Parts: sequence; C-alpha cells; structure tokens
Amino acid sequence: MKDNTIIVGLDIGTTKITTVIGEVGPHGTVDIIGSGTVNSEGMKRGSVVNLERATQAIKQSVQSAERVSGVKVESVFVSVAGNHAKAITSHGLAAIRRNQEIGQSDVDRAIENARAVPLDPNLEIIHTLPQEYVVDGQEGIKSPVGMHGVRLEVDVHIVAGTAGPLLNLRRCVQEAGLHVDGFALHALASGLATLEAAEQGQTVIVVDMGGGTTDVAVFKRGNLVHSACIPIGGEHVTADLAQILKIPGEEAENVKRRYGAALPDLADKDLTLEITTSSGSTHALSAFELSRIIKPRMAEIFGLIRDEIDQSLGPVELVAQGVILTGGASMLRGTPELARDRFRLPVRVGRPRGIGGLTDIVAGPGDAASVGLVLYGIGEDGRVPAVVFTGADTAGGHRETRTDHRPDTRTDHRPAPDASVTAHTADAGAAHVPAPAPTAPTQPPAKPGVSFMDRVRNWFKDWM
Repeated sequence: MKDNTIIVGLDIGTTKITTVIGEVGPHGTVDIIGSGTVNSEGMKRGSVVNLERATQAIKQSVQSAERVSGVKVESVFVSVAGNHAKAITSHGLAAIRRNQEIGQSDVDRAIENARAVPLDPNLEIIHTLPQEYVVDGQEGIKSPVGMHGVRLEVDVHIVAGTAGPLLNLRRCVQEAGLHVDGFALHALASGLATLEAAEQGQTVIVVDMGGGTTDVAVFKRGNLVHSACIPIGGEHVTADLAQILKIPGEEAENVKRRYGAALPDLADKDLTLEITTSSGSTHALSAFELSRIIKPRMAEIFGLIRDEIDQSLGPVELVAQGVILTGGASMLRGTPELARDRFRLPVRVGRPRGIGGLTDIVAGPGDAASVGLVLYGIGEDGRVPAVVFTGADTAGGHRETRTDHRPDTRTDHRPAPDASVTAHTADAGAAHVPAPAPTAPTQPPAKPGVSFMDRVRNWFKDWM
C-alpha cells in the first residue's frame, strides 16, 4: 500500500471527466471524501484530440473534488481507454536451485522473463498482471513464495498502449499541475470496483459502456485474463437518434435518456412524443418506435463483444458465469435484459462497492472506473484489494446486495425534457410505470451485410 493515505483516481472519458479522492484508513478501509465530475472536452474515443481543452476540463474536475474534500490533489491514477490499448498473454519461466525455497526474487525473475516478448517499439507497457503460477507442473498456485520446486512458470497478461496517446494523456495531466502516479486500464478499474466476493472464484465479463467506447475485461478467479475495446458507445446511439429524428445531438441525448429503452417491449406503450425537427416540422413518435431505433445499435455493441470473446477465449456461455455492466450507457432502460438475451448468461448492473464516505455521490455505474482507480492505487497489482470484501460491512460502507438483474430505479438520473420534445400519455394524470420484462423472444440480429442505417430506413421509410 502507498505510504500516502490519500489516493486520487482521474477517469478521463469521452463524455465526462471524474475525479475521486479516497482516504485509506489504518486498517485498509477506503472512504471517498471528494468527487468532481465535468463534461469532457478535447477527448474522442479515449484519446486526446485537443490538449488545451482536455487540460482545462481536467483542472475543473480536480478543483471540484478538492472543494468537496478540502484536500489539495498533487498526483493521480489515470484511466486508459480506447482501441490504442493492446493486450497479450505471455509465458515466463525461472529455474530454482534444488533444495531452496522459492523467493520473491524468483517470482520477479519469472515475470520479467514473461515481459521479454517482442513488442512494437511504439507501445508502452501499462500492466504486467500475473495469472496463476505453476511449480513443477502443479497448476493453480496463487502465491509460490515459500514453496519448494525446481521449475517456476507463470502466465502474465500484458497490457500496452500506443506511446503517442499515452504521452498526450500524460501531458494533459501534467499541464493541469498534477503528477501521474500510474495508468490503469479503464475496464480493469471498473472490475476492481464492482466484482462481488463470490465472483472472485468465477470467470466474469465486465462490460464498461462509455460514451465513445465500450471496454471489456474478463476476470478469471480475480485476475484479468483478457481485455478489449469496442469503438462504439452511448454517443453512437445518440447520433443515430439525431440522424433519424433530425434533431440536435443534445436533444437526442435527452430523448434517449428520458424515454428510450434498449428493448422496445420495455418502452411505455402509452407514451407518444411530439418531435420538432431542426427544420421546424413536427412528427409524432411513440416510445415504442423510439426504442426500435435504439435497439439495433445496442444489440450491435453486445454482438461485437460476443464475437471478440468467442474468437479469443471460446463460446461465451462456456467461458463465463456472468456479465457485469458498468458505465453511464448501461443505465439505459432494458440494457441488462438485452445483454442477457445476447450473452445467455446472468447479467447485473455493477456499482462501486466496499467503500465508505460519500457513497451516495459515487453510487452509479458511471462511477465504477473512478472508484476503481482509487482501489487500484492501494496495491497497484491489478487485483481487488481484500479490504473491499472484508471491510464491506463496516459502518458507512456500501455493499451491493441486490440479486435481481434489473436496473436500480431508486434514483432518477434522467434529465429534464427538452422544450422541442413533448410527451403525451394515454392517462396524463397517471404516474409512469416501466413495462414489465418481456416474455417473448427478442428480435434476432439482422443479417450481415445490411448496414444499421439501411435497417432503420427500411423501418421508417415514411419518415425519410
């Protein structure tokens, strides 16, 4: 653990930048004492596209967290997302002298040998994460230190990022007056914050659905064994709505969050929207039809994730025992149900756990990565800190105990309706109640070769 009891996570995303300040107690308990979130500027799909604007947004986020905590931030752990991050698994070997115990230096030697793989000179290693060790053919060893043997082997998951984007990200943080303690893969951080104790013995897929990208991490017995990035996120759903409905992107985002659903069967069938386009014309659109525009893009994201895992690790149903959805885009109504249909696995929405302090401020799926960066900073070894589980029931702590797979609707995260969109229901005096989960099979994915926009045009020819 770091000597400094203050650890700060800086999650730099495409749509928002979040700073979370954590204080580590003497027994390893973690209290969140500050948080600041601002709209992201100068970022696109996990990479910096405008240094000045990104730097200014980082400053605003950090200053907001500092005002809440009363702590001056000097250094941060920074999230890395985007398809410039590459991952490989390498095998390392170390010989042990006969009749000697395996020491930490032997373990380090085996890991260093695993790192000695030819990489593109344009790549910078972010993580070297040991998987399980093998001693004289005995597999499944978590820590070989103190054991006897003559042959020590280890599989290491190596995550590297393209040097250019990492340098730009580091420069933005430094220009904001901060030191970079380290980088952490976005999906890894999300997994550290959301994995349950029972899932430490399973293989679980963590899907972090952001604005510009969807980051995927596969955890096997608490270790990151596979990671990938899908270059599609919630902003693409918004762009589809803006294109089809002919409304500005900001209004499309409001419509999506307030009235949309990833599954049309979960949309309010009695709700009709009056859409005013940029040209001034008005159209009536039901919430059901709105969700029919949303579903193909969300299904495409899950389909690409499934293809990635099927090709890399094998059939999803045989590889994993469950799926955890995090990130702001996962909060769209019906997303867990659609994911469950696509993966044919139990699905739940992951929220930060095992922390105390301002748990009401960092309680949503969109806060998982920033909280996970704080947890990563405790050990810097890419594993879930034990205190996240052993200290989860302490006073002031937050623990996720829900066993159902529906999104938590206790807090309304939806924005106020936009002036250009008017909603009409069959019973104007009745409160809106989400439709029950569908019992009929959902619509299968469209045949390959037909673009998304072509499918939408076929559905809404009278609109075009």
